[in-house]
Amino acid sequence: QVQLVESGGGLVQPGGSLRLSCAASGSIFRLSAMGWYRQAPGKQRELVATITSGGSTNYADSVKGRFTVSRDNAKRTMYLQMNSLKPEDTAVYYCNKNPPLWTWGQGTQVTVSS
Repeated sequence: QVQLVESGGGLVQPGGSLRLSCAASGSIFRLSAMGWYRQAPGKQRELVATITSGGSTNYADSVKGRFTVSRDNAKRTMYLQMNSLKPEDTAVYYCNKNPPLWTWGQGTQVTVSS
């Protein structure tokens, strides 16, 4: 079973930036399509960005042009660069396979507030 550890969250002002990391155990990571998901209070978890094993990316309309997903297969790590953050980006961010077939990690809290 792959273990996932998210990090890099924090409190940031509107318009600011954060870079999230997702460290995965297991060599299967390099063969797996991955996704960043988020869950805001009182809302369902949603998929915000995906990246294939070959590096092709896709984004939810709400983050397109502001977020960039990338991966380093040698380090078994996926990243989410988040720019121009808005209060509505506030959520716990998770990474998982796409679709999410692995056990969820603890997530990392992102709070966008002045």
